Amino acid sequence: MSGRAQLMWDERVTRYDFGPGHPMDPVRLSLTRSLVRDLGIDRELSVVAAPAAGDSTLALVHRADYVAAVRRVSADPKAPELDYGLGTMDNPAFAAMHEASALIAGQSVGAAEAVWSGDVRHAVNFAGGLHHAMPGAAAGFCVYNDPALAVARLLELGAERVVYVDVDVHHGDGVQTVFWDDPRVLTISLHEHPRTLFPFVSGWAEETGGPAAEGGAVNVPLPAGTGDAGWLRAFHAVVPELVAAFRPQVLVTQHGADTHVEDSQAHLAVSLDAQRVVAEACHALAHEHAEGRWVALGGGGYAVTDVVPRSWAHLVAIAAGAPVPPETPTPEDWRHEVYARTRQEAPRRMTDGLRPAWPDFLTAGYDPSNRVDQSILTTRRTVFPLHGLLP
Repeated sequence: MSGRAQLMWDERVTRYDFGPGHPMDPVRLSLTRSLVRDLGIDRELSVVAAPAAGDSTLALVHRADYVAAVRRVSADPKAPELDYGLGTMDNPAFAAMHEASALIAGQSVGAAEAVWSGDVRHAVNFAGGLHHAMPGAAAGFCVYNDPALAVARLLELGAERVVYVDVDVHHGDGVQTVFWDDPRVLTISLHEHPRTLFPFVSGWAEETGGPAAEGGAVNVPLPAGTGDAGWLRAFHAVVPELVAAFRPQVLVTQHGADTHVEDSQAHLAVSLDAQRVVAEACHALAHEHAEGRWVALGGGGYAVTDVVPRSWAHLVAIAAGAPVPPETPTPEDWRHEVYARTRQEAPRRMTDGLRPAWPDFLTAGYDPSNRVDQSILTTRRTVFPLHGLLP
């Protein structure tokens, strides 16, 4: 297996654009790509563009009637397909929606193929991570579910055990739905509690998978306001033991940057530095349990200049084996580009200036009055025994 990493990038993914005023501003993708380049990370990996996902690939997850509906609104955005979630406030129709969405999906599928074939150990598609799309409907800014398509392609290629870890602030509901009753896939989602955040109806700790895959879905819903220590405590109290028990052949991770305290769409209080710690942890888990096979995706993230580019540049650098020291200044050329494109001042360093630490759940003890600890223990008690683990 090659030691090199691969970044999936095609400038045309920025055509995934719901229009002015929508939180999913494609400038976040362009600025991430520029920051990766200007930091010199390109020298440490291959940059590759994969073809758009075709109908047969999309059919691994999505219904044919839904794909046809996406094609119709692509040709005529003024004719919304509301039964399919298209033309809504969250998912406004736009010209060539199918082409842009299929191209993003194709990058995630291409990443999965490259990792499974052994061409590279790690592959990153930060334009991906659109985890809310359902087999027959768009949802939550997501048209095609590229994480689910990447996992489905791995299964089609012969993978027998895949772990999907989602640390976006929103529940990874679409991916969970697709693999709800598939014992080959373990989905783990760490997110803000559905009492206070979209999708509101899923992501409870009691959701553990279908009859054929009990324990195949894991959810850690966290209270609004959770910061670095609680978020990292929850991740490390749940994810590593389950990954070890499941023994995946591939690790697929989704790194939505919307857990950040500055994000406008949610209510957690996580720092850029904690996001980097979790990316490093996922990298380590891939090497410890999946022979290094790691597919890393983007996701949500709506602080499009201050947070998203830095968070995902760290992710790409970690995958490339050339992590960027947090104290590194952001390149001057990149800061000029940020201002030219957004009229906003760019952050000056690759850090929020924090050094996240967290009390280990197993050694520091359980605090019954702490809402994060309550959530952790509920998840462990609900799902750990299904994997032969002590809660």
